[in-house]
Amino acid sequence: QVQLVESGGGLVQAGGSLRLSCAASGSYFSINFIGWYRQAPGKERELVATITSGGSTNYADSVKGRFTVSRDNAKDTMYMQMNSLKPEDTAVYFCNANVLTKGTSWSYWGQGTQVTVSS
Repeated sequence: QVQLVESGGGLVQAGGSLRLSCAASGSYFSINFIGWYRQAPGKERELVATITSGGSTNYADSVKGRFTVSRDNAKDTMYMQMNSLKPEDTAVYFCNANVLTKGTSWSYWGQGTQVTVSS
């Protein structure tokens, strides 16, 4: 059973910082992290940041310059450092990865971690 376990969410004041983690666990051959998404109440899930296997990153315009996505291949963990947080960043954040197991690649999602930014 493969799981992506997120952590690091919480309540923070505007201007503050949080660091999200997404750790893979279980039995698999390899993992390729895709990136982070978020979903605010009443809104659709949106892409926040992506990272390739080579480490190239891309960001939504709304978070450019404030968020940084990274990965630690040795630990099978992806991170997102979020600085200068704004109330509009309030959402449930999800990580996404493709996991190769038994010869097949599957898309996995974390359970989500709540980020709340107060004004």
